[in-house]
Amino acid sequence: MVIERIEPGERSSAAVMFAGLIFLSGQVGTLGDDVAQQTRQILARIDELLAQAGSDRSRILQAVIWLADIETFDEMNKIWLDWIPAGCAPARATGEAKLVDPGYKVEIFVIAAQSS
Repeated sequence: MVIERIEPGERSSAAVMFAGLIFLSGQVGTLGDDVAQQTRQILARIDELLAQAGSDRSRILQAVIWLADIETFDEMNKIWLDWIPAGCAPARATGEAKLVDPGYKVEIFVIAAQSS
């Protein structure tokens, strides 16, 4: 089976496709923006990467969301709930983590199915 990569880099690829699945790297927004703005940026980037891989947000199987401060959960979650199509909620985990730079407030990665 062929492994395809989107935006491959030295350390990681933005997405890897294999066996009908799409694995996205953790996506972050603009350093210093608030949680809401970073979440919107991340979800737009996820849309872009999934489209490049031949899929869309309705085919997300799993999402993992890391927040720098769990107290911002409601702010992030409101944007997520407006973005995910009704009836297409993936398996999801959300937790608090120290992100690679204090300016990042949220990081999201997903696994999705390619369209048939």
